[in-house]
Amino acid sequence: MNLDNSISKEIFKDLSFSKEEIGIINSVFFVETYKKGTQLLKAGDNVDRQYYILEGCLRSYYIDAQGRDYTVQFGIKDWWMSDYTAFFSDSKAIMNIEVLQNATVYRILDEHKEYLYDRIPKIESFFRKKLERAFAAFQKRILSELSLTASERYINFVKSYPNIEKSIRNYHVASYLGIATESLSRIRKELSNN
Repeated sequence: MNLDNSISKEIFKDLSFSKEEIGIINSVFFVETYKKGTQLLKAGDNVDRQYYILEGCLRSYYIDAQGRDYTVQFGIKDWWMSDYTAFFSDSKAIMNIEVLQNATVYRILDEHKEYLYDRIPKIESFFRKKLERAFAAFQKRILSELSLTASERYINFVKSYPNIEKSIRNYHVASYLGIATESLSRIRKELSNN
């Protein structure tokens, strides 16, 4: 698939590339479109790919032994998504990924990413910086779960995901916040009255 340099401009906004490097990038990223409700990954699958979200909304979630569903992350435009525990440890998926809004993504396989690192070293630095920021964000989220009230977590959610709340289900938001759907309704009501 040849999109000239649109992939490189979309994903690697701050980097510039030669014509040859753009060709290499185009050869390893594949554009895919998915309808709402599509499962991109299920627990137990092999995980050899990552998705860069061009448009739409995805969510990664975990299902415990009692069948409870815990949303771990929402993925929106310009975000990356995969089951990173499995992806980096070469183990089976523990997460599930579903499409919440029709989505267009760029998919890259692990082996192609390694090829990019070898051929275009500045891309390895780009991904390292992305991973550092993602790790910091996940750590911040864990700390907020431990120290913030449900209302404060909801306010942080709205700031992080300002455009998706109205188009996803309440129980997805509630499971992300670690609260019951009824508690989410109460929090929204209290905040709208203030």
